[in-house]
Amino acid sequence: MAWCSAKRRAIASGPRSTRRNLRRLLVKAIGCFILLTCFSLGWTQTTTRILFILDASNSMNLDWNNQTRMSAAKEVLIKSIESLRGVPDLELALRVYGHQSNVTNTYQDCQDTKLEVAFGPANIDAIKTKIKGLQAKGATPIARSLEAAAADFPDTLARNFIILITDGLESCDNDPCLVARKLRDKGVKVTPFVIGLGMDLSYLDKFECIGSYTDAESKAAFENVLSNILSKALLNTTVQINLNTVDGKPLETNVSMFLYEAGTSNLKYTYMHTLNRKNLPDTLVLDPSIKYDLRVATLPSIAKNNIAIVPHTHNTIQVPAGQGQLTITSVKSPEGSRIESRIIQIPGTSTLHVQQLGEIQKYLVGTYQLEILTIPRIYKEVKIEQSKLTSIDIPAAGQFIYQVPKGIVAQLFYERNPGQWEWVLDLPYNQNKGTIKLQPGVYKVIYREKDQRSSTYTKEKKFNITSLKVTNLSL
Repeated sequence: MAWCSAKRRAIASGPRSTRRNLRRLLVKAIGCFILLTCFSLGWTQTTTRILFILDASNSMNLDWNNQTRMSAAKEVLIKSIESLRGVPDLELALRVYGHQSNVTNTYQDCQDTKLEVAFGPANIDAIKTKIKGLQAKGATPIARSLEAAAADFPDTLARNFIILITDGLESCDNDPCLVARKLRDKGVKVTPFVIGLGMDLSYLDKFECIGSYTDAESKAAFENVLSNILSKALLNTTVQINLNTVDGKPLETNVSMFLYEAGTSNLKYTYMHTLNRKNLPDTLVLDPSIKYDLRVATLPSIAKNNIAIVPHTHNTIQVPAGQGQLTITSVKSPEGSRIESRIIQIPGTSTLHVQQLGEIQKYLVGTYQLEILTIPRIYKEVKIEQSKLTSIDIPAAGQFIYQVPKGIVAQLFYERNPGQWEWVLDLPYNQNKGTIKLQPGVYKVIYREKDQRSSTYTKEKKFNITSLKVTNLSL
């Protein structure tokens, strides 16, 4: 794309031109701008080389989402390679293994690996043609392919990447981990990515010694994974978001994250925060040309604004997000009891969450007010601590059964503190009996017959409620 910058300079500083030439230059300049924009303006002038190593072993003929693994891999790889056409300072190459010799019960060719298309600046069509004609039939010499791949790169001055696409483990005697270690010891500067197609997840650890491993459980997942890896290789701008515990360890996870263009409601990315297989925050690829406002869906939510991403490097965003857990139980209550609790962060008065009985919910470390919606309501202050489960148990209710021979006006009160009576509820004046579940404690009913016209007819009755017991009262 060197001509892009040259043409831009010609447009900006050239002398008078004819209208036709100006229009031609303008069209080319717009084309350059669109291409650069599509790749987030993230290219460096250093050459990037990507070697695709494609598994064409016999197991790639197995079915995978209504087509063979080989067909799916070829289709996605061709599409992805085509999307790289015109990218500046990029060279591609293709190595294939398992495609030259048939594997049998008694024979496998462990030398069956070949650089089919060498690195070059304009070889996309050659790579696509070669991929289309491949047939899966042989062994899986991963180690031999990695060893040979070291010589596929012209030098170590470029940013060199290997993308290994496979559906299985090494089938020959060589050790891919040993080969990978030898390459590093020799100073071969290659960053490998491994994409596993429909593999048994128990095999994942086997690839960690080679490089960054990602599994693709479906064709759509494979396409997304490959796109993400290509973005990492080309843009060289990566981000990890550390959700830190109170002691600064990035161990909090499993919450949604929303990244907005800073100062706007324009949502750019949505992710579920994930720790990778090394228990580290997953690596993301973000457009470095804009700033971001981050919202993390903890309780309460976390906001971090005006985040700048530094191009061509790995960025780490630190977010204090220490959490603990809260559960509210009533172990002596009958099974199926439903009690809701209103959670309020201190200081504050608004409802943060309504938590159900038996639910375990994470909250940010801090102090909270609980309003447990029993009759009468229970108020508690709780402290949520890092990585600890705080449990609040509610006494089982007792039953209050009342009978009224005549219509009355009546109110029920609870002795919250000695001598201090707290209103609980008004009894329905048009009912002659009723049942109410009440928390254990001392109560009294203040009432009179509704047709009486003097306060002197006021009566009151005091009673106790015991958990899981029935209290009968005639008024």
